[in-house]
Amino acid sequence: MTRSNEAEQAVAPHYWRQACDHLIKKDFVLKKLILKYNSEFLVTRKDPFNTLVRSIVGQQISVAAAQSIWNKMEIICSLGVEPKSVLSLSFEDLRGVGLSGRKVEYIRDLAKDFQTGRINADHWYDLNDESAIKELCSIRGIGQWTAEMYLIFNLLRPDILPLGDIGLINAISLNYFDGANVSRQQVYELSEKWAPWRTVATWYLWRSIDPIPVAY
Repeated sequence: MTRSNEAEQAVAPHYWRQACDHLIKKDFVLKKLILKYNSEFLVTRKDPFNTLVRSIVGQQISVAAAQSIWNKMEIICSLGVEPKSVLSLSFEDLRGVGLSGRKVEYIRDLAKDFQTGRINADHWYDLNDESAIKELCSIRGIGQWTAEMYLIFNLLRPDILPLGDIGLINAISLNYFDGANVSRQQVYELSEKWAPWRTVATWYLWRSIDPIPVAY
C-alpha cells in the first residue's frame, strides 16, 4: 500500500487476518483480491472530526474529485483540518476549494459543535452499530452513508455494508456480474456469506477499482 509515513506505521485492525481467512474460504472473488492486496489493510487516522469532514466532502462525488478538494482544504487549513482552522476561514474560502454551499454549511456547523463540545465523539465508541449510526445521523449534514463511513474508518467496525455506496455497487457489478446493473437487494444477498466481516469485503472491493486505497 502507498501510504504516508504516518500511515506506514499503522497496524491492521485486530480482526483483519481472521476476516480475510473467512472471506477466502467463502468467496472466490474476494480470495483473489485478498491475495492480490495481501499487504494492505484498512487504516484509521483516529481523528473523528477529520473523518467526518472527509466523509462530507466525499458525499455524492467520485473518490478522485473528493481527494482533489481535500488536498486544497489541507493547503488552506495551514494548521490542519481541525475545528479551529476551519472556523478561521470564510464561507468563500471554503467554497473556493470546490465545496458546494451546503457542504460548507455542514462542515462549519460540525466544526462549531466539536469546538464547543456539543459533540463528544468518544461516546460513539460505546454504542452498537445501529445506535451509533442513529446518533451520527442526528447531526446536520450526516446521513446513512456518511455515518457508515465513520463506523468503517474511525470506529473500525467489522461488519458494515454501505449499500448506498456507488463505489461498492460498481465494484460488485464488475467483479460478480460482468458489469451489468446490480440492485441493492442483490448486493445484500451476496454479502450474507461475508458476515460478520462485511467491512473487510467492502474494503477489498473498493480496492479493486481504485488506484489508491479509499480512506476517510
